[in-house]
Parts: sequence; C-alpha cells; structure tokens
Amino acid sequence: MSRYKEVDLFQIHVNSVKDRPSKVETGSLATASGNFLDSVPDILKGADFKELVQRCRNAISSHKPIIAALGGHVIKCGLAPLLIRLMEAGAVKCFAVNGSVTIHDFELAFYGKTSEDVSTGLKDGTFGMVFETTHGINSVITQASDAELGFGEALGKHILENAPHPESSLLAMAYKHGIPVTAHIALGTDITHQTPCADGKAIGDCSLRDFRIFCEQVKDLNGGGVYLNLGSAVLLPEVFLKALTVARNLYGQVQDFTTAVFDMNMHYRCLENVVRRPVENGGKGYYFIGHHELMIPLLVQEILAEKPARD
Repeated sequence: MSRYKEVDLFQIHVNSVKDRPSKVETGSLATASGNFLDSVPDILKGADFKELVQRCRNAISSHKPIIAALGGHVIKCGLAPLLIRLMEAGAVKCFAVNGSVTIHDFELAFYGKTSEDVSTGLKDGTFGMVFETTHGINSVITQASDAELGFGEALGKHILENAPHPESSLLAMAYKHGIPVTAHIALGTDITHQTPCADGKAIGDCSLRDFRIFCEQVKDLNGGGVYLNLGSAVLLPEVFLKALTVARNLYGQVQDFTTAVFDMNMHYRCLENVVRRPVENGGKGYYFIGHHELMIPLLVQEILAEKPARD
C-alpha cells in the first residue's frame, strides 16, 4: 500500500448527461446533401463559414457593399474570373489590391501567362527584369499621374482598351462596370520598381489617390457591409485599419459590419487589423485557413447560390 494519501473517487458527485450543456447536438451534424453548404456541419469553422455566407447574402439583399482586398496569389492562382463574377452580380462594390495583383493581372491580360520561377531568376539577377511588364505598367502610371487618375483606374482602363484578353482582367472588367479597384503600392516590393522607368512621384501620387478613394468606399460598410481580406498578410490589413480610421474621423459612425480573412496561414496583422479591432464596437470577424484555389471558389459559389443557408 502506498504511503501517500489518495482521493476517494467514490465520493465524486455526478449528474446526468441530459442536464449537461453540450456543444454538439444531432441537429448540427453534417447532412448527406448534394448542396455543399447544407452538408457542412454547424460546428466550429463550419458554423462560421455558413454565418459569413449568410452575412454576405444579407449585405447584397440590403444593398450594402462587399469590399474585397486581394493579395497577388489570388490572381496568380487563376481566381480572377470568380471575382469578376461576384462583381458582375452586383455583390462586390470595391476591390483593394497590392502591387503584385496589378502585375499578374496585367500579364495575364496582355500575354496570357504570368508567375515566373523566382528562385531561378534570383540566382542570376533576371528575376522581374522583363521589359514589357515594367515599361508597360510604369508608362501607364506616369501618364495617369498627369491626368490625376488612380493607379487601379488607369491600369484597368489601359488593359480594357489595349489588351488582347481584357475579359480575364479583374482591373479591366472593374473599370468597364465602374467598380473602383484601388491599388496600394509599397515602393520596392514589386518588379516594376527595379528598372529606371519607375517614376516614384507618379506611383506615389496615383496610389495615394487610390487610398483616398478607398477611404470613401470603407465608410459605406456601416450598418451591414462586409470586408473580405483574401490573401494579403501585411499591406492591406494595415491599409484597411488606416482607411477605417479616416472614414470614422470624417463621417462618424462606421460600425456593425462583418470582416473575414481567407489565407493559408494565421497572421498577426490579419487577426488584429481585420478580424478583431475593426469590429470591437459592433459587428463580427472571421478567420479561415486554407488554400485560395479551394476556399475562394467555395465562398463565391455559396454567396451567389440561390438556395438560402440553413438556419
């Protein structure tokens, strides 16, 4: 016999499972349904996904905007046609993008291909050193600054009027439908900054104009809008936080809206600057982790599906 005292488990008090609160019930289980959303269980991220889809549908039906912020990987993975579909359906009212989005979009529209082997080009100094892309984009932006246009606006117009494949361009189709695409450029982050045709004054002028346009769009999230951050880990979460501050400073109340992040990893700025801080005084934020080429098609499909989400 041990010399140490043991607790007496026969003195334990038990109760009935019938009286115990439970997080999972049969009504929340997945169903063998042909409809994707119905087949998702009302548990954890499944419940969150269904909630977000319903909030997006509610925003559309109440004529509140959905704003989508994009990282370059989203375009590089071939998802522009789905985003164009969202826009043409009247769901997305504004896109905010970083510089890599504009590059991939431009190359796909003009040359039908994009995304080089970075490792190979980095070894011999040829990474990003392509004339057509760097000169093409920079020449448009230099002229755009003189015309007092935004970065995304000018590039979308140029692609629509000159590219052989404008239908594959998010920027071109947005310009065609009068939807703002605001491009937020961090100097030194894009291949278009590596050659002497880059005009820093013009880039800064056009991108700052886009920030002001973006601030004007963000104010309309108030009372039911949705902000989706798709694949930008640092730049656009920071831009969104500043734009929201400006909108609240100028217009007062901008609250009671929904935010969501879709990315392949958990990132600090996405979590704080998109999911948490913006909705602290009203609204709700979500975070979903998964490959863009799988998660974004599911999101678009369900937002535009005619069948309503299950209660």
